[in-house]
Amino acid sequence: MGDIRQIVLTRRPTGAPVPEDFALASAPMPRPGPGEMLVRMRVCSCDPAIRGFLDDRPSYLPPVALGAPINGMSLGEIVESNNPDWPVGTLVRTMATWSEYYVIGADALGLEKVNAAPGVPLQHYMGALGPVGLTAWVGLFEIGKAKPGETVVVSAAAGATGSTVVQLAKAAGCRVIGLAGGPAKAQIVRDLGADIAIDYKSVPDLAAAIHEAAPEGVDVYFDNVGGETLDAILPLMRLHGRVAVCGMIAQYNDADNPHGNRNLWQLVVNRLNMRGFITYDHPEVLGEAQAMLDSLFASGGLKPLENVREGLEKLPEAFIELMSGKTTGKTLVLI
Repeated sequence: MGDIRQIVLTRRPTGAPVPEDFALASAPMPRPGPGEMLVRMRVCSCDPAIRGFLDDRPSYLPPVALGAPINGMSLGEIVESNNPDWPVGTLVRTMATWSEYYVIGADALGLEKVNAAPGVPLQHYMGALGPVGLTAWVGLFEIGKAKPGETVVVSAAAGATGSTVVQLAKAAGCRVIGLAGGPAKAQIVRDLGADIAIDYKSVPDLAAAIHEAAPEGVDVYFDNVGGETLDAILPLMRLHGRVAVCGMIAQYNDADNPHGNRNLWQLVVNRLNMRGFITYDHPEVLGEAQAMLDSLFASGGLKPLENVREGLEKLPEAFIELMSGKTTGKTLVLI
């Protein structure tokens, strides 16, 4: 077996990442030890959370070392196995490295078997039928406790998770307000079924625009951005409202200067429940979540929004574009 290709970190990004922060490198083909599996990457996922792993500061995973491959979610096929529970040919999703092949054990972060339905493109299982959809479901229903008839606000609503939340909330009978940057993204959010889409770049006062869209207040806020948007929305929450904190992309590129939130007192005023979450902390609901995603997709009620490239070498540019805010939907690279 010859060498494999991988994408490594050559220097820590300052602000938004640039091409010079990454390099295409080769490494020897890894070998699985006892109980381990060798996996061939099929689809790689670009996620904003990866930006946090590139800084030399603690995140929920240790920082990527200089010269080491980047960490990210991968969908791959087991090609060699020393573990009877995970036979050759099994499709798996797991946190892995940006490498053509990688070795994992049964304890790998987020490891799960993928049961791909015939005729469904594999990349959907890294998007709306995979980690993205599961994150949307857990945040909306397990953390946000969204119920039919309630008003749900979603930030970054044209993004991977946000676009899925919009569709899940509509399917559950909620009134949905999506926030997105620019007229094109706002139109996408409308097309996905949101009752109202607000282009936050064109409104002079975001809080006023949300209040106008939801004069009775907001029951659930699905937060992907944090920052000033979170500030604007907290006073607009209804009594006993829920804020599901999925991400805070507003400050990922500048973690040294986070936005100071001025409105946390509203948690007391409105008796809000605001909670951060990681999807895989909730294994007991993922079966129910996956079943809803699969059936909604099959019935046409869930349209995966994707931005797809091909080739391992395209990973850095796909990630850079994602972190610049130019993308809509889930950014994926087919390997």
